[in-house]
Amino acid sequence: MSTNRQTDQHSDRFISTLTKNTVAIILAGGRGSRLKSLTDWRAKPAVQFGGKFRIIDFPLSNCVNSGIRRINVATQYKAQSLIQHIQRGWGFLRGEFNEYVNIIPAQQRISEEWYKGTADAVYQNIDLLREGGAEYILILAGDHIYKMDYGKMLATHVRNNADMTVACINVPLEDAKGFGVLAVNETDRVVEFAEKPANPKHMPGDPTKAFASMGIYVFNAKFLYEQLIRDAGDPKSSHDFGGDIIPYIIKKYKVQAHRFTDSCVGAKNENFYWRDVGTIDAYWEANMELTKVIPELNLYDREWPIWTYQEQLPPAKFVFNDEGRTGKATDSLVSGGCLISGSCVTNSVLFSDVRVHSYCDIQGAVILPKVTINRNTILKNVVIDRGCIIPEGMQIGVDLALDAKRFYVSEKGIVLVTPDMLGQDLYRVV
Repeated sequence: MSTNRQTDQHSDRFISTLTKNTVAIILAGGRGSRLKSLTDWRAKPAVQFGGKFRIIDFPLSNCVNSGIRRINVATQYKAQSLIQHIQRGWGFLRGEFNEYVNIIPAQQRISEEWYKGTADAVYQNIDLLREGGAEYILILAGDHIYKMDYGKMLATHVRNNADMTVACINVPLEDAKGFGVLAVNETDRVVEFAEKPANPKHMPGDPTKAFASMGIYVFNAKFLYEQLIRDAGDPKSSHDFGGDIIPYIIKKYKVQAHRFTDSCVGAKNENFYWRDVGTIDAYWEANMELTKVIPELNLYDREWPIWTYQEQLPPAKFVFNDEGRTGKATDSLVSGGCLISGSCVTNSVLFSDVRVHSYCDIQGAVILPKVTINRNTILKNVVIDRGCIIPEGMQIGVDLALDAKRFYVSEKGIVLVTPDMLGQDLYRVV
């Protein structure tokens, strides 16, 4: 056996041991208000993405693919559709083997208050984490799109004998103003941290970029519990990891940076895919990227699949091939249960159970499940929310001034349409 192969096998066993001794908690309680009315009836992690998935599926899949099978999902804001999705799609882990995806809604376990910050959300569930008996706690945001091997981050944490490790991504210096920014020394130890600084510090060796926190943290379990208890007793704290925990501990303890470039899965030509789909423009653009011939995010990867819940639906169907009435879709993702009847769909993402009637022209559309589009409709550069019924002959994305009077129009001219905007009383439980 070659030395390189022995080294790889030893490394795999080392990482496997670490992941088995880890419990994850995904913070999935936020609304995501920058997504406007798309999150009026659901939390941001429950928003659909990529034709058949939800945003929460990405951190959940990363955990399972990394070998972390003890996962908690902390919910708070309008969590019903998120809870239903997890119950239906993530019940395959076996409790007999100490595997689980536990849903932990805000329930005032410690005090008569809801979650006040990211650190408080973990603190209020500290008893559940302790029950897991893990050596390491992995804390994740539930609202980003990416593929990452958390085992490699755990290895960085342990090899550097760190108390806490922060995953970081390279971002342009100007964009760093919206992130927590890390300054590191020559060994990537964090020496300074600033939350959304006006003048972010650049990364070593590149004055055009900064190290930005991804909101992904590894802690030694006992150390985390000590810090959460200390922070909970501080009346001046906002009880947030970025705003309070990290700035406090870097002065006294070892905080290590882990580069996303070392654990990104499926990166090609140094394209390290990570998206914060926190605005309508970013959400639309990330979905549109998937319609490219070779997108940066590979959803067809069998080695690192993205798992989800999907209904049992018939195949997508395209009907009619008459002059001026041909059912077709090009450069598009079309999910199960869709029926395109004598209409043309281009550069679009259609989620499950979308019905498109005849003589429609659909371009650059993200159409969520169970939407009906009636005849002679034109849709251009739109996001259509779940359950909308688009009236016959309606044109959206053609006259933005008119659209702005009835729908939401983003800075880049993407039109968001929801049932409420159409006067359709749909949402009670999504």
